[in-house]
Amino acid sequence: MKANTLKTAIRLIPVVAALQLAHVAGAQEQASAVPGTLALKLNAAKVRADATQNMMLGAALAGSRIVAVGEHGVVLLSDDNGAHFRQAKGVPSDSTLTSVTFVDAKHGWAAGHWGVILKTDDGGETWALQRSDTTVDQPVFSIAFRDAQHGWAVGLWSLLLSTDDGGHTWKRQTLDAGKGTGAGKSGLNLYAVFMGAQQDLYIAGEQGTVFKSADNGGSWQATQTGYKGTLWSGTVSADRVLYVGGLRGNLFASHDGGATWQSMPSGAGDSITDLKSTPQGVVGVALDGSVTQLKAGQSGFVARRLPGHDVLTALVVAPNGSTVLFSKDGVVAR
Repeated sequence: MKANTLKTAIRLIPVVAALQLAHVAGAQEQASAVPGTLALKLNAAKVRADATQNMMLGAALAGSRIVAVGEHGVVLLSDDNGAHFRQAKGVPSDSTLTSVTFVDAKHGWAAGHWGVILKTDDGGETWALQRSDTTVDQPVFSIAFRDAQHGWAVGLWSLLLSTDDGGHTWKRQTLDAGKGTGAGKSGLNLYAVFMGAQQDLYIAGEQGTVFKSADNGGSWQATQTGYKGTLWSGTVSADRVLYVGGLRGNLFASHDGGATWQSMPSGAGDSITDLKSTPQGVVGVALDGSVTQLKAGQSGFVARRLPGHDVLTALVVAPNGSTVLFSKDGVVAR
């Protein structure tokens, strides 16, 4: 691989730089030699005996069901608050999946490498391919839907996609080029898209930048946290406070819709890879095995580090209130 390709692959996801390198290299080996393009064939995800031990990068609730997605196109389902998981069998792509979102118990979307976006209408049992771009591995890192029609996906090199028809068609949007979001490979990488109240939307990305849209994605404005590192995750709490987390456990909060930001101690010593809001507060996970939580009524986050120091990548709060964790080695045993 060329040096610049290696550098790009390393930047993709902090969790598994080595695995990402292997993924990109393997994909390029599969691609046919079409001048100027990569003509990769997308294969269906295989049913794996070690499915629960695969790296998982995103998790969400589909009603009372937990759905998690990750490496090799593995989709895991749990109907007992995370006590047991089984692999979904109808996934049309074995590309690494990085994010998943649901608007109700049946309808959801997942996204990942090769620009893949998948949709399910049966709670994650089976999936259909809505979008892919096998000419370049420009991964989608995060996907979110406000309702069954309106959704957004973000990724490498300022990739921003939107749909207003449930994902049947996706259009590219351009952010303000003056904010480091130029065309091609010069743009900031965008790592997390998440929704606020009414028509507010947010995107967390590189160089401590958070983009805000107050008109449901019609236009975007860059806000600066004051941090120069990468932000990997974000959420809006029940009381409408914004939180974004990034490298080295850095965590920032905004009480005014992103106009100003304040640094907050997270208690985590490594990258914060996921943040989720619940009526009881905000909880996050980090690469050093830390679970950090801000409970309703508390003034700050309190972190605990799991025994074994799992490299935590994603979380979901189950219907019974328990926090279900995922790592580069799969489902974290309770």
